[in-house]
Amino acid sequence: MSRDGYGYGYRQAAHAAQRAARHPYAPEGPSMAATLPDALKKLLDSPVFITVATIQPDGSPQVSPVWVKRDGDDLLFSTTVGRRKERNLRRDPRVTVVVQPADAPYTYAEIRGTAELTTEGGQELIDELSRKYTGKDYRDFNPASVDDAERVVVRIAPRKVVGSLG
Repeated sequence: MSRDGYGYGYRQAAHAAQRAARHPYAPEGPSMAATLPDALKKLLDSPVFITVATIQPDGSPQVSPVWVKRDGDDLLFSTTVGRRKERNLRRDPRVTVVVQPADAPYTYAEIRGTAELTTEGGQELIDELSRKYTGKDYRDFNPASVDDAERVVVRIAPRKVVGSLG
């Protein structure tokens, strides 16, 4: 028991709630969108891999490399229903993406934002991404991994962009 008469768990939960309320990426926090710089847009339009970080139920990060498409300032990628990143994003839509060009490994962009998920257009997106990165439809590129799993489109709305691509 602490001096204030409350257990440690109560104080810890209260402090976590206060931090979450101040956190700029909390789902209930500010919703101001960030604009992607032109150099980053150009990079995202090329076949560059991005690394997506989501938050696991225990608070630890889960990180995956994925293919990406840009739609205005939003980022889109595909996954399947039941994958860890899909479950994490449904529970907590906060997400961080790192873009690091292969030909300039000491430059990067970090994009923090929130994700929205939909199953609408999932197969079309993975085919479009596969053509961008491999020149083939997804079923032709990777026939062994094609199953009946439902595809999910993840749309990331950027809230903050940091880093240096120059």
